[in-house]
Amino acid sequence: MNRYLVVIEKANGNYSAYIPDVPGCAATGRTAEEAKANIAEALKMHLEGLAEEGLPVPEPKAESDYVTA
Repeated sequence: MNRYLVVIEKANGNYSAYIPDVPGCAATGRTAEEAKANIAEALKMHLEGLAEEGLPVPEPKAESDYVTA
């Protein structure tokens, strides 16, 4: 089972989430927790769709870290 980096950002009145290694896979939620749950479901559906089409599953490569400014 692969682990993918999820980016969750506060937007105007909600949160958005996306997975850098899986283009087109995005979700939103009223809270960060809801966005995280929604992106997990979106990823599952996205990967199932790729498999049905016979397309390769993207390998997780993105990493994260913080810098101080």
